[in-house]
Amino acid sequence: MLAKLGMYLQYEFVQNAVIVCVLVALCSSLLGVTLVLKRFSFIGDGLSHVAFGAMAIAAIANLSNDMLLVLPITIFAAVVLLSSGQRAKVKGDAAIAVISVTALAFGYLFMNVFSSSSNLSGDVCTTLFGSTSILTLNPNEVQLCIALAIVVVMVFIVLYNRIFAVTFDETFAKATGTNTGAHNLLIAVIIAVIIVLAMKLVGSLLITALVIFPALSSMRLCKSFKSVTIVAAVLSVIGASVGLFASILFGTPVGSTIVAADFVIFFVCSVLGRVLGWA
Repeated sequence: MLAKLGMYLQYEFVQNAVIVCVLVALCSSLLGVTLVLKRFSFIGDGLSHVAFGAMAIAAIANLSNDMLLVLPITIFAAVVLLSSGQRAKVKGDAAIAVISVTALAFGYLFMNVFSSSSNLSGDVCTTLFGSTSILTLNPNEVQLCIALAIVVVMVFIVLYNRIFAVTFDETFAKATGTNTGAHNLLIAVIIAVIIVLAMKLVGSLLITALVIFPALSSMRLCKSFKSVTIVAAVLSVIGASVGLFASILFGTPVGSTIVAADFVIFFVCSVLGRVLGWA
């Protein structure tokens, strides 16, 4: 099995898939902790459905680069969800549910009415659950992913203390002079970028697991915000890598296999945390 995996890793398209997989998993885990603590765990699911609707429109319009449409629309939805705060008449999970089901429904409706594809069901299934497209990445997509991942990691490191403050006590952070609105806006933009990048990896229905599972797993083992974030990043990379390699070796769906690996890690961490009393 190791020899077979080593043979696959000699191919450039597999190397590109591993690079993108590791970077997406790393970026997803960094803000996953913040989303869990701010009670926005399901925002990944909502934004992924928005991205699905945008991708449907891009496919109908025959755009050669759907990122030009999908990314701005997803960012706008993230800003609406995370920065509206208490002023919104529809708040929190209710707002996520409204935007999520609406975008998903209209995306599927548009694809049925206007799409000229001969394999509509296959296209929809691929977008929702992921596909082998992670193994057919072109150099431009890999370079874009690397650039965005570097930006996300650098922003998180530079603004770590402020993100920590906004995560745990937004009211106190605002009272001490922190521009919480701007930081929530920045978090929303980063989350939207991560969601769009992750869609090729696990599909729009499984993105929530990629964002939330590593954070929940690390919370079973660690207590401080910094240690939870670091361990979440490590577990996320391990889970995504194991899932990708298992998918290549056994021919299973990439997205589902990665989520299954993340769940196994979560289960193991839960058992360890309970038995050893770490959490």
